[in-house]
Amino acid sequence: MTWLTSIPFTVVPSTEDAGKRLDQFLATQIPDTSRARIQQLILEQKVLVNGTVTRASLRLRGGERITLTGPVQPPSLRAKPEAIPLDILYEDEDLAVINKPAGMMVHAGAGANDDQRNRGTLVNALLHYFSQLSGVGGEIRPGIVHRLDKATSGLIIVARNDASHRRLAAQFAERRVKKTYLALVHGWFKQDRGTITTSISRDRVRRTRMTTRRSGGREAVSHYSVQRKIESPYGKFSLLDVHIDTGRTHQIRVHLSSLGHAVVGDTLYGAPRELRGKNRPTISLARNFLHSAALQFEHPRTGKALSFTAPVPRELSDFVASL
Repeated sequence: MTWLTSIPFTVVPSTEDAGKRLDQFLATQIPDTSRARIQQLILEQKVLVNGTVTRASLRLRGGERITLTGPVQPPSLRAKPEAIPLDILYEDEDLAVINKPAGMMVHAGAGANDDQRNRGTLVNALLHYFSQLSGVGGEIRPGIVHRLDKATSGLIIVARNDASHRRLAAQFAERRVKKTYLALVHGWFKQDRGTITTSISRDRVRRTRMTTRRSGGREAVSHYSVQRKIESPYGKFSLLDVHIDTGRTHQIRVHLSSLGHAVVGDTLYGAPRELRGKNRPTISLARNFLHSAALQFEHPRTGKALSFTAPVPRELSDFVASL
């Protein structure tokens, strides 16, 4: 039974928790709940400290009785069409393959409302362009079979009807979809190819991060091969092809970071914001150097083998040249 089904939920911080913010502490105590969601609970006056409504920034002393009196009630959300350009590599009555730019979210988050967080997404663009999308994913994720991180560019499959969505989802579940990513990471590997199989969980402290350091996470499998080693005034780098058998949140980023090779530009997992070279100008990359470069799968209606590639974005090739 989770706290959402056992309201009211009470927890008492220890003296070791003294000095922590209330929202920070609760995010470590409640599984699979973001800090933003905790803050929303507090704003809705559903968190009491010693029986009193309080604020998210309250500093704990230890020993307080913290009670959650109810779950967050997020506003209903429905994605709306927006006239946003799309790079469509393929489309028919069953599916489309899109080359998503970095910086575009695939869909709004479940906690979003009808403000800017629900604008500018791939779903908004798809709803404007296509007359029909599958409804399997719900009203905020129509047509979305799988996802790419906001800062990741490249290929993504969109389902245009429910039957196609289910068949495509089955291919992903059965690991029949072949996904190849291009990544530039810091450092050189001891071996030019390898497989990472550590499980992935949400970080208990930093809820926006995933981690391989907790037990009981979800299975994740990533295969990498080094395509090029780069030695530059800014340090050593490796250009990789990465194939993934599973599709966990931040999988490639957290797996490579766990080996000590953060994806360039990925400050969430340890990459520096700027690169400094001796007698060279400081350079930086405003996105993650991660690109969904190739996809292979079967057409959900005909069974025909389909294969697509997406060229490396200009900002990534320019960055490699700047090294």
